[in-house]
Amino acid sequence: MVNKSEIESYIYPLAPIPTSLSPQGGIGTRIACILFDIYGTLFISGAGEPGLAGNKKHAYPKIQTIFIKYGVSADVAQMMGRLEARILSAHHDLKKQGVDYPEIRIEDIWMEMIGIDDPETVRTFAVEFELAVNPVFPMPHVKELLLALAAKNIILGIISNAQFFTPYLFKWFLGGYPETLGFSSDLLFYSFQHGYAKPSEYLFTLALQKLREKQIEAQRILYVGNDMRNDILPAQNSGMHTALFAGDRRSLRLRENDPCCRDLSADIIVTDLLQLLDHL
Repeated sequence: MVNKSEIESYIYPLAPIPTSLSPQGGIGTRIACILFDIYGTLFISGAGEPGLAGNKKHAYPKIQTIFIKYGVSADVAQMMGRLEARILSAHHDLKKQGVDYPEIRIEDIWMEMIGIDDPETVRTFAVEFELAVNPVFPMPHVKELLLALAAKNIILGIISNAQFFTPYLFKWFLGGYPETLGFSSDLLFYSFQHGYAKPSEYLFTLALQKLREKQIEAQRILYVGNDMRNDILPAQNSGMHTALFAGDRRSLRLRENDPCCRDLSADIIVTDLLQLLDHL
């Protein structure tokens, strides 16, 4: 694990930017399990999620400093272009193998590209790079919500696009890994571990299989996410109830121009995580 002391210079408070949406909707079913997205839902995310395509020029000075620290002699802009191309190539190869929405392991990609053979050094490099381009901070009331759900004996899990460092966020910011914060260890589905990313339904199918072993069917599950295509669509297709988290303009993805989302709506909209308690 990368210690918090190694990355403290990248951590600073972030506050959500309000959206124009208001809380609404209802469920009408007793919920036994809540599954969460991470980036943009439980944690404020400057980029939306790890590896999200977009303009990262604002982070170039920090990236250059990281390159110097690790002895990477490359132009930042050129390396960013090579990184995007390498990820797209890996996705292409996985799609040929039948993976509808592929996910890579970012440490494997970096090891190929920066000429460092030591896995732990590469992982630390990858964490610093990620925090430089995608600053994160807990959403308001995360801890309070988890404590309240534990008191209600709600089973908790995660289905999220993620990389190896994603579980570290809980340790760094909330004081413990998900398993020690109330999440069931057998209900943690991270994209990098399975090679599938949302909006694929693959991770949702795995979660449903595990929950059926606990005698919990889809109609008693609530999935919470900030993205209509990546979160609400696959969750609804899997038969789950859905909550759109619309508490931060940075990461809210309504996908209004996406044909898959035009007639799509979540069961409920919440603008503060604690509002979920009103529906349980």
